[in-house]
Amino acid sequence: MKAFHDAGIRTTCFVSPIFPGITDGKAIIGRAKGQCNLIWLENLNLRGSYKAAILDYIRERYPQLVPLYQEIYQKGNRTYWELLDRELKRYAAEIGLDYVTSDDSMKRPFDAPPVIVNYFYHEQIKKSARR
Repeated sequence: MKAFHDAGIRTTCFVSPIFPGITDGKAIIGRAKGQCNLIWLENLNLRGSYKAAILDYIRERYPQLVPLYQEIYQKGNRTYWELLDRELKRYAAEIGLDYVTSDDSMKRPFDAPPVIVNYFYHEQIKKSARR
């Protein structure tokens, strides 16, 4: 990504999926911020048979996270994503980056700092766009 960005090609660091309790979003943003124009953040979405496979993986590899995953993916609790959203928004402000929700416009100059784009709520946005 750095080689493309250094060559003048717009680049995006797409952090997806963010696994609750596992993915270190701050570390990734910190490392990517000097070599891209956009940093996209997307939460882990579980649907169909994929859901069972991921939940089995979490049970095997990260048993301490099972209660968190049950809360998010079985009870539909969005608190984890809301807290992470606030945390990453604060972090973006600390390091001087803009932080937006579901807007990846490329209106900024190439050499401007990257914009962090939160897509945690894309399912809700898609539903409202269909109405």
